[in-house]
Amino acid sequence: MQANSIAGGVHVYTGSRSRGVPQQLPSAPKLFTGRARELTDLTAALDSGNRPSGTVVISAIGGSGGIGKTWLALHWAHQNKDRFADGQLYVNLRGFGASGKPMCPTVAIRGFLDAFGVGPAATPVDPDAQAALYRSLVAGKRMLIVLDNARDSDHVIPLLPGSSSCTVLVTSRNQLTSLVTAHDAFRLDLNVLDKADGRKLLARYVDNVRISAEPDAMAEILGYCAGLPLALRIVAARVSAQPEFPLTVFADELRDCSARLDALSAGDAQANLRTVLSCSYRYLNAEAAAVFGLLGLAPGPDISLAAVVSLTDLPALRARAVLRDLELAYLVTQHLPGRYRMHDLVRLYASEQSTRDTPAEARSAALRRLVDFYRHTAYLGERALYPIRKSLNVEKPSRGCVPSRLDSETCALAWFDAEHACLLAAQHLAARQRWHKCVWELAWALSSFHRRRGHLHDDVAVWRAGLDAAYQMIDPPACGWAHRFLAHACTRAGMQRDAYDHLRHANSLTDRIDKGIDHSSAPAEPDGVQQAYGHPPCGPSWDDGQALAEISHGLRVYRERLHDPVLEADALNAMGFLQTRLGRPHEARTSCESALALFRRHHDAVGEAAALDSLGYLAQHTGQHTVAVVYFHQALALRRDVGDSFGEADTLGRLGKAYAALGLRADARKFWRQALDQFHTQHRPTEAERIRQELAALHALARHRR
Repeated sequence: MQANSIAGGVHVYTGSRSRGVPQQLPSAPKLFTGRARELTDLTAALDSGNRPSGTVVISAIGGSGGIGKTWLALHWAHQNKDRFADGQLYVNLRGFGASGKPMCPTVAIRGFLDAFGVGPAATPVDPDAQAALYRSLVAGKRMLIVLDNARDSDHVIPLLPGSSSCTVLVTSRNQLTSLVTAHDAFRLDLNVLDKADGRKLLARYVDNVRISAEPDAMAEILGYCAGLPLALRIVAARVSAQPEFPLTVFADELRDCSARLDALSAGDAQANLRTVLSCSYRYLNAEAAAVFGLLGLAPGPDISLAAVVSLTDLPALRARAVLRDLELAYLVTQHLPGRYRMHDLVRLYASEQSTRDTPAEARSAALRRLVDFYRHTAYLGERALYPIRKSLNVEKPSRGCVPSRLDSETCALAWFDAEHACLLAAQHLAARQRWHKCVWELAWALSSFHRRRGHLHDDVAVWRAGLDAAYQMIDPPACGWAHRFLAHACTRAGMQRDAYDHLRHANSLTDRIDKGIDHSSAPAEPDGVQQAYGHPPCGPSWDDGQALAEISHGLRVYRERLHDPVLEADALNAMGFLQTRLGRPHEARTSCESALALFRRHHDAVGEAAALDSLGYLAQHTGQHTVAVVYFHQALALRRDVGDSFGEADTLGRLGKAYAALGLRADARKFWRQALDQFHTQHRPTEAERIRQELAALHALARHRR
């Protein structure tokens, strides 16, 4: 072995010690589970014939700490060892090691040279010459080079061979963008394991007898680990180390969010989830670390860029840039355009860091800005959905909160659909923080959307929280409104007894409110107006005669004292519906047609659809089924156009009945099945059962006639 010096000080390697074929791969992970698609994709990348001539095959496996990047790389490498007859090189670059000191590429190259038998005397002093020697040694060889745990692209590029005969497999907690753009790397981002593969992984460690004996505990453990392979392996190691302990012991430890990360430790740094995540966190700059921590505190399953702006008090462009940094580090995922989420366990870790590193006042201010974002944007959305509804005395948003503008009904519905889970979570957060006015106003702002989309039980839940908040505020008008809205919500959800109770409480409260002296966030009304708003909805268990009398009183208030034509139309339509049920068709037609004219005059499409549906209901009750079909189709088109899923389901059910009465069984079946799907989605079991019975009767009739 020797190295001869030539012009320019470059060393040319001319000999080697006998080392044989390099075989540096660590042992294959014995309990590797799942990842069938990813293994196939890696092989396909190697076999692809679409690469430019002379290009090295590079696969970059990316993902968060604990996601299983190294296991996948090693499993695939051992599966495909026979394809690399000239050997395999491996190095852990320690880009995110517990020591915090990544390996220098020159150190890795010296290790590779040693694998080829290049001794110290033959190793060039100059790092560039060492790299050139490494590339010359692998040139033309069929080799696999595994670069594990790289810090970034710059960490990897000096180690890339120049020969297209080689294949490079890289793992990193950073998205190695430069490898993709400049070196034609195939990027493979790892996600969590699905439930089936997660269960298989646990079952590789844990006795099937124990799993079968405690299926509920097993399901809980899987849920708390949320598909993160490292978490699953840690729990499995602890379970297998204590075979006498029931699985419920481990499930109980994981159930407590505040102690879950403590339970995900098996005693050393490589089997401690908190330590593994800290290796990513320490590389964040101060701004990204602060945003990461606040994201861990944010309620809801995900968060929009607009919400992050208010949470962090950052300009939108800066917030987007920081989120991109967190994306590149696999600490957040942009799963939809402009929407970001964290793995549940990463969120817990982020929350811990925020609690440790951010003062309590700053955390509280950030969460208040976020709740205000949801509250004020939701209120703007409510105004777009129901512009004639009374206004609230909404206080200004917190400084740094930037609500989104929702200028149209379409924009409002789209925003509510996207943010619904976050809005519910924001109300829960506001209740925990005792921000009672926020709780009440979020209930108010969500009610029209809930009714439009058929979120019946969510509407009950938010108004129960709103009612509790109103009593905490000692605000009688707000309590009255909450009771009224709860009465309507309970009626739609089939909770008639609760609805009666809340309406009775509302009327009792309103009777005791002195006119004009409250300082409520609720809309102030003249005497008797809250009772008018609180007329009972037309539920199946209400007394129709009494309900009609109360609605008639409300109609007089709307006409004579409020001069509100849309509320007048609402009352007229409700009267017409009840008059139909009471067998008074002529009065019903007058009421419904008057309501329809008012709704159309004031461009209220939701009300217009309701009036058309009521006219169809009247025609159906008077045996005019062909006329009923026409009305129902008109109502259905409008309800679909405005996104009124709740009303759409009712109209579909009545339309099916009209077609059945006309003997058009195929049409009846089609619309009843659509109605059944809607009722299931809206969790309306009574209505769903009624449609099932109609379909069964239709089926029985068809069989009888055959």
